[in-house]
Amino acid sequence: MSPHLQVYRPQLTSILSILHRATGFALAVGTLFLAWWLIAAAIGPDAYAVVEAFFGSWLGYLVLLGFSFSLMYHLCNGIRHLVWDAGRGLDLPSAYGMGWAVVVGSLVLTALAWGVGLSVMG
Repeated sequence: MSPHLQVYRPQLTSILSILHRATGFALAVGTLFLAWWLIAAAIGPDAYAVVEAFFGSWLGYLVLLGFSFSLMYHLCNGIRHLVWDAGRGLDLPSAYGMGWAVVVGSLVLTALAWGVGLSVMG
């Protein structure tokens, strides 16, 4: 193990970078759940009922919540990277400000999506 791991203090930018990779992986796994849902819908009502029962359970809601947060975080952080690619916001105060904006924006967008989704479902 590299000795820098014992002396390095994680910073917001490094934590957000790791979270970006983790949410990218979560989106890949979530896409498998989406494929399962679509395949079950194509197979018929019995297969679809199994998927519907899973996603209607507390574990299914947790998976959907994690997937939606991952999607919103990846979107917001991707926009942040596009801003960086344009050569803006590269100084430390801007990087931290945009980092916190990504975190807050992801949480707000996730809450909005769930609020709208649950209100439509009744």
